[in-house]
Amino acid sequence: MAKQKGIKPIAANRKAYHDYFVDETYECGLALVGTEVKSMRQGRVNLKESYCMIRRNEIFAEGMHISPYEQGNINNVDPLRPKKLLLHKSEIRKLSGLVSRQGFTLIPLRVYLKDGRMKLEMGLCRGKHLHDKRDTAASKDAQREIERAFKSRDM
Repeated sequence: MAKQKGIKPIAANRKAYHDYFVDETYECGLALVGTEVKSMRQGRVNLKESYCMIRRNEIFAEGMHISPYEQGNINNVDPLRPKKLLLHKSEIRKLSGLVSRQGFTLIPLRVYLKDGRMKLEMGLCRGKHLHDKRDTAASKDAQREIERAFKSRDM
């Protein structure tokens, strides 16, 4: 089988962009079991309620649901087990400092295949308040109205 090239999107956490300001993004690998990879290739992963935790200088994705592989046998694992994220030690130390001192949180944003390997894009995020969400919705509505006006003017 030839090695796959490029990026193939698997799943995205669109709710994260609604609930958080994303300041930085990091690409990291995932330590997975074979049946989890097969299930993820079928797109059977949910990032909606997931977050990342730093424990003993390692980062884990908590709450990321990977449905059991249907053709799997006893090798299927718990769908909600914590998945270890693969980052350099210096990046983990930097993120640990930011999360503990400055009130940031780590949120998985999307999962994709990159050159045949499963990758997770993690965001360093700050929580939005209700008025921030309203401001974002108002600016999107205004932009939509402007685009409609230009579109109707061109016709």
